[in-house]
Amino acid sequence: MSQIKNCDTKKEKIVRSLLHHKGYRFRLYRKDLPGKPDIVLPKYKKIIFVHGCFWHRHEGCRYAYTPKSRIDFWENKFKKNIQHDKEVQSVLSELGWQVYIIWECETQKLDKLNKIIDSIFQHS
Repeated sequence: MSQIKNCDTKKEKIVRSLLHHKGYRFRLYRKDLPGKPDIVLPKYKKIIFVHGCFWHRHEGCRYAYTPKSRIDFWENKFKKNIQHDKEVQSVLSELGWQVYIIWECETQKLDKLNKIIDSIFQHS
């Protein structure tokens, strides 16, 4: 699993491009914050994680399937991922950050992604 790309993925680049096009400036993968967030917008005190539906178990998404082999391994792996995500989000919230998740499947339709990004900044 060390071969799995976790930085600068195509989905992250789509979100970043759209944010930049809308005039938002951000930092990437700030190591001083828990969970090394994908996108940090310090001016707005907002953090965006671009989660893969498979790895982070997007409920109801067709990409969040469980492999047929080594079921126990995968279920345990997914449980740990979900627990880690909750812990990171909780700590970031306590530090005063607003945390948002953009799912991999939501990056496939730019009009939908546009609405999601607009809703994140609606009250900024």
